[in-house]
Amino acid sequence: MRNLFEDFAYRFLNYDNLFLQTIIALLKTPEKVIDSYVEGTRKTYVNPISFFAINLTLSGLYILILRKYFNDAMNFATLSGQQGEAQVKLQESIMAIFYDYGSLVNSIIIPILALISIIVFYNKKYNYTEHIIVYLYSMSLFSILSMVTGLIVLSIDTSYFMTLSLLQYLLLFIYHAVLFKRLFNLSIKQLFLKILIFIPLSFLFYIGISLAIVLLFFVFSDMSFKDFAPQN
Repeated sequence: MRNLFEDFAYRFLNYDNLFLQTIIALLKTPEKVIDSYVEGTRKTYVNPISFFAINLTLSGLYILILRKYFNDAMNFATLSGQQGEAQVKLQESIMAIFYDYGSLVNSIIIPILALISIIVFYNKKYNYTEHIIVYLYSMSLFSILSMVTGLIVLSIDTSYFMTLSLLQYLLLFIYHAVLFKRLFNLSIKQLFLKILIFIPLSFLFYIGISLAIVLLFFVFSDMSFKDFAPQN
């Protein structure tokens, strides 16, 4: 185990490593990382596919740790208060999807976000592929940071985990707003108008994904909509 950690630290955590440099650059000047790759400079930072692959690998390890050491903290039966058994079971099924298909969901979300992004932030320099590159970097960055902060919070006090998750969504939104402002040299007014378009499109996408998850739950379970009706 010690040798495994030392190998991981050498490959990913030493300052001269491209992985760590890429994370630092994505936090400080993300537009430079993306522009450098789009313009053909491929040796300064980890390329987006490799960065996303590292994220998926770490995500698998993260889920193993959650299941082994923090499974009770993720138990909706203890977090759901007065909700009924059917609602709790639905939420637990959604968490199971996160555990088993999280990587697949992330892989599907990125091209959809890129599609919304190219519509809202249309620019001749950036085609659909370049928008995918943007999200491969940005979503992987936040996924990696979320895993690190998530484990820290779970180790200190599990009750703050859900609050942290909501805060991370807010930070993710702000990060992308700043990124697109810098990437496309937008004014505050231009950025605000584009956000007004982006939010409803993203909301429709979120609703669609949520409905798909609920429908899959009913298809593969023995429950029906009647189970969610108020009990007299």
